Amino acid sequence: MSVVTASSSESGRLSPRARAWRRFRAGGRGYYSLILFGLLFFLSLFAEFLANDRPIVVHYGNGWYFPILHDYPETTFGGDFETPADYTDPYVIALIEGGNNWALRSPIPFSYDTIDYYNNAPNPAPPSARHWLGTDDRGRDVAARLIHGFRLSVLFALALTAIGTAIGMLAGALQGYFGGRLDLYFQRFMEVWGAMPELYLLIIFASLFNPSALLLLILLSLFGWMGLADYVRAEFLKSRSLDYVRAAQAMGVSNRAIMWRHLLPNAMTPVVTFLPFRISGAILALTSLDFLGLGVPPSTPSLGELLSQGKENIEAWWLSFSTFFVLVGTLILLIFIGEGLRAALDTRKG
Repeated sequence: MSVVTASSSESGRLSPRARAWRRFRAGGRGYYSLILFGLLFFLSLFAEFLANDRPIVVHYGNGWYFPILHDYPETTFGGDFETPADYTDPYVIALIEGGNNWALRSPIPFSYDTIDYYNNAPNPAPPSARHWLGTDDRGRDVAARLIHGFRLSVLFALALTAIGTAIGMLAGALQGYFGGRLDLYFQRFMEVWGAMPELYLLIIFASLFNPSALLLLILLSLFGWMGLADYVRAEFLKSRSLDYVRAAQAMGVSNRAIMWRHLLPNAMTPVVTFLPFRISGAILALTSLDFLGLGVPPSTPSLGELLSQGKENIEAWWLSFSTFFVLVGTLILLIFIGEGLRAALDTRKG
C-alpha cells in the first residue's frame, strides 16, 4: 500500500507534459519507433559519408587529401591529366592505394548519381558484392539512391509539415478566437479553396516551370494547412468562452497574449498528435508525384523515381522490393509514433 501511495504522490507532482512523456515511454512501440526513426534520419544526414564515390581521406606520399571536400586533379596522385580525378577508375584507384598510400572510402563507394561504367553485369544489374542492392537501368547504385532519397523525402516532409502546421495553427486560432464574420468568411474561403483540383494545378505548374523540390514545397503548402486549421479552430471556439479567458479579457490582457499563453497550449494536443501522420502523408505525396513524373527533377534521388523504374523494369525485382521496404518501413514507424502520441496525450488516462 505504501508503494502505491508513493507512486501516486510522485505522479501527482509531475507536470502534464511529464506525465504524457511517461505514458509515451510506457507504450513501448511508439517510443522505440521514435528512436529507430530518429536514428535512421540522423544517419541519413551524413549520406555523403555513407555513400560517395570520392574517398573520405587519402594519404598519398607525405600529404593528406580530403577528396570528399575538395577537387584534386589526377596529377596530384601521379596521373596524367589535369582534370579532376575519377575515383572509380581502376587506374586512379591503383595510384592512390599502391605502396604506402591508402584511402579511406565510404561503406558504399558510389554516390547517388555515379554511373558505374566498370561493372561487368548489364544494367539494371542484380545485387552483388559490388552493388549490395543492385543498380538501376542507368548503372547507378540503388543503395546509394535509397539513402539519399530517404533523406530528401524526410527533409521535404518535415519542411512541408512545419509550414502547413504554422499556417493551419494561425488560421484556426484567428477563426476560433474572434469568430463572427471573420470565421464565416474564412470558412467559405476554405470551402472554395479546398475544392480546387490540386493534382491538375500541379500538372499545370509542372508544365510552366522547371520542376524542383522548392516549387513542389510551395505548391503543396498552399493546400496542406486546411485539415489542421479545423482542429485548432474547434479548440479555440471551445476555450474562448471559459472563465479564465473572460477573466484575462476583463483584466485588460491583449488578445495576442491570451491566444499565445492560455489558448494555444490547450490546442496543441491535436497538433502534436497529427504531426507523424502529416509527415507520412507528405512522404507519400512526394513519392506519388515523383512516380508520376511531376515531382523533383529526374536526376534527383527519390523513392518515387525508383518505384517508377521498378515498374518499367519488372524483371529487376530488387528495384521495387528495396524501395517498397524502405517506404513501407518508414510509414509504419511514423504510424506507430502517431499512435503512441495519441495514447499518451489522452487525458482520460492516468
